[in-house]
Amino acid sequence: MRQVKIESSSGVALLSYTISTPKANDAETIDPSLPTIILLHPVYVSQHIFHYQFASPDLRRFNLIAVDMRSHGNTICTTPSTYRAAQAADDVFCFMDALDLPPCHLFGVSLGACIALEMAVTRPERALSLFLLSPLSLTEPDFVAAGRQEIYDCWTAAYKNPNNVDEDAAVEAVLGAVQLGFGESSRSSFCNSIVQHALMCSPHLWSRAQFDEMHTVSVKFFLDRHPYPVSSLRKITCPVHLVHCSEDVAYSLEMTEEMCAHMKTAGIDVRLSQIANAPQIGCATHPEPCVVDYLLYCPRPEFWSFCSGSTSFSSNGWCPLLATTPQYRPLRRPLRRLSKPSSSSAGSHKRSRTRKTTTY
Repeated sequence: MRQVKIESSSGVALLSYTISTPKANDAETIDPSLPTIILLHPVYVSQHIFHYQFASPDLRRFNLIAVDMRSHGNTICTTPSTYRAAQAADDVFCFMDALDLPPCHLFGVSLGACIALEMAVTRPERALSLFLLSPLSLTEPDFVAAGRQEIYDCWTAAYKNPNNVDEDAAVEAVLGAVQLGFGESSRSSFCNSIVQHALMCSPHLWSRAQFDEMHTVSVKFFLDRHPYPVSSLRKITCPVHLVHCSEDVAYSLEMTEEMCAHMKTAGIDVRLSQIANAPQIGCATHPEPCVVDYLLYCPRPEFWSFCSGSTSFSSNGWCPLLATTPQYRPLRRPLRRLSKPSSSSAGSHKRSRTRKTTTY
């Protein structure tokens, strides 16, 4: 995995990233003749979450770039307490400058979707399109905020004494994060390997010395935000595709519809789709619908294979039996319905199964 040094408003960072082109899994530079997609990961996990996107013959016809944000993956840095969407977007702009990237298409998941949206608002000339999977609601629901704080509290309780780790508290923290991101899909070997990989990175990311940084990226980042005013959204000049995952336990379809309506008020070219039976991190469980379909005019590459990240996944228990089949497309796994927040905790945002929204 490659690294590049940046210096942004949040300080110096050595960002870990991967570039793939139609002809190379691990390329040094992009192919300037092709569109470029930057993939921005959600909280707790790193760029490895996009393994299936790098393995897709539909997406591998483009330049694909995934990057580990601050306090995630193999990126080396400190994270200031002021780190929010604006600072994260500035990191990505500096990353684009460091690699001399042209304007890009942005593919963001949850936290990554928040960063992508901020980029399109602050520097619209750098964003060609937004594909926002499981975007955050306009404001953080109280029950989700409480859940994020509880995950943090369990983690810090577990590791406050590194010589005597509280295993029960550690398990509670991990289970909370897994339930938020994957729900019942966490039972698959692939999702389990993602979790194991994240835990391998956690000692140098969220040890006792980094508790404050963990709280910044996993709690403060989500709570300290407000809806964009219409005047700010009007700065967005690219098309936006909002994609809701039906089994997202944090953000309901109604919340995403509210965001869509807010964007339409600002005159944005926006549409909304839903992936049935998918958890919040649907790109890892239902990769087939996660395609930036308005870019598919490019021909498929003659040869493609899984990106190099599969090695670390295999070492963590994933067995990709069909990985050598050139036209293999991951099968969808049926998911059992997750328990939803009670009406008292979810407020007015109750789920509805009768919405006329595009469903894959």
